[in-house]
Amino acid sequence: MLSLLGFSMVAVFMYLIMSKKLSPLVALTLIPILFGIIGGFTSSLGPMMLEGVEGIAATAIMILFAILYFGVMIDAGLFDPLINFILKVVKGDPLKIVVGTSILSMMVALDGDGTTTYMITVSALLPLYKRLGMNRLILATVAMLSMGVMNITPWGGASAMAMAALNLEASELFIPIIPVMGVGLVYAITVAFILGKRERKRLGVVQLDNQTQREISAAEEIPAYRRPKLVWVNLLLTIALLVCLILDFISLTILFMVAFAVALMINYPRMADQQERMAAHAKNGLAVTTIVIAAGIFTGIMSGTEMIDAMANTLVSIIPEFMSPYLAVIVAIISAPFTFFMSNNAFYLGVLPILAEAAQAYGVSKVEIGRAALLGQPVHVLSPLVAAAHLLIGMVGIQFGELQRYAMLWAFGSTIVMTVAALLFGVISIG
Repeated sequence: MLSLLGFSMVAVFMYLIMSKKLSPLVALTLIPILFGIIGGFTSSLGPMMLEGVEGIAATAIMILFAILYFGVMIDAGLFDPLINFILKVVKGDPLKIVVGTSILSMMVALDGDGTTTYMITVSALLPLYKRLGMNRLILATVAMLSMGVMNITPWGGASAMAMAALNLEASELFIPIIPVMGVGLVYAITVAFILGKRERKRLGVVQLDNQTQREISAAEEIPAYRRPKLVWVNLLLTIALLVCLILDFISLTILFMVAFAVALMINYPRMADQQERMAAHAKNGLAVTTIVIAAGIFTGIMSGTEMIDAMANTLVSIIPEFMSPYLAVIVAIISAPFTFFMSNNAFYLGVLPILAEAAQAYGVSKVEIGRAALLGQPVHVLSPLVAAAHLLIGMVGIQFGELQRYAMLWAFGSTIVMTVAALLFGVISIG
C-alpha cells in the first residue's frame, strides 16, 4: 500500500510540474502533505517536514551565497579581461575563435547560471561569427557543452537537488567529482578544436582590417558597478575560494558566506551599493534555494512515512539481480534521456531517491548513485524544458531542432566520457 501511495505521489508531482499546472515550489510543498494525509500520517507530518527541512538547510544556504558571490564577481568585471584577451588573440582564425568560445563559456559558467553564461559568451563572440560567416550552430553547441559540465557545480541546480533529495553534503557528492568535470571540460575543448578546425578548413583564416577589429572589440559603456581596478584582487579571492573548496577543510556553506562578505566589502564598501548588488541577484538565488528548501518537505515526508523504503523494495523486486553491479553506470547513462525529457526537479527530486534507495539494497551507496545521476547534464541543457536554452537560440538566431540535431551526439559523448572517467577515478564503481 505504501509503495503504491509513494509511486502515485511521485507520478502526480511529475505530471503537475511537467505540465506546468503547479510551480515546483508549490508542488514540492503541497503534494507530499496531501498524500501524507491520505496515508493516515496527519499527526506526524509536522516533525517529518521539519526534519527534512533541517537536513537540507545548510545546502540551501550554501547555494544562495554561491550564487550571490559569483554574481558580484560578474558585476565587478572579473571576466572582462578574459573576454578582451580572447577577442584580441582569436582575430580572424575560426579555430581560435571556437576554442576561445569554449574557454570563455566554461569560465563564465562558474556561477552555474546558463542565462548569464549564454548572454556574456554570445554577446562577446557572435559579431566575430557573423563577420567571418562561421556556422552559428557551433557557437551554441560549444557554449552548451561547457555549460553542461559546469552545471554539475553544487550551486548549478542539478547537484543542489541531488543533495537535497539524498540528504548529502557538497563535500560528499561534489568534491570527488571535480576530476571528472575536468575530463568533461577537456572533452568540450577537444570538440571545440575539432569543430574549429573544420571551420578553418571551410573558410580559411580571414585577415580582419583594423576598423573591423575595432568595431568587434568595441567595449560597451561600462556600468557604474564595474570595478576594473580590482580585477586582480577579485581573481586572487576567487582562486583562494576554489582552492579552499577543493581542500575541503571548512564547510562550503561557511566558505561562501565568508567569501561573499569579503567580496562585497572589497568591491562595494558603501552599504547602498551592497544592497543594490544583492537585490540584483536575489531573483536567481531565491529561484533555486526556495525549491531546495521545499524539497526538504518532500523528502522528509517520503522518508518519515517510509514510502521511499516501500518503493525501493518494489523496484528491487523488478530489477534483475545480474544488473545490480552496474546500477551506478546505468543511472549515469539513463540520466541523460531522463533529464532531457523531464525537468531536473522531476528527475532529481522524484526519481533519484527511489533509484538510490533501491541501489542500497544491492550494496551500491546512495552517494555513488547521486554522482552518477549528474553525468547526464550535458544532454539536459539541450532540453526544450530549459529556459536558458531558448535564450541561447534566440540570441544566436537558430532553430531548436537544428541545434539538437547538430549537438546531441557531442553532448551524449560528453556523458559517456565523464562516465568512463568516473569509473577510472573511483567516483562510481562496478561492484
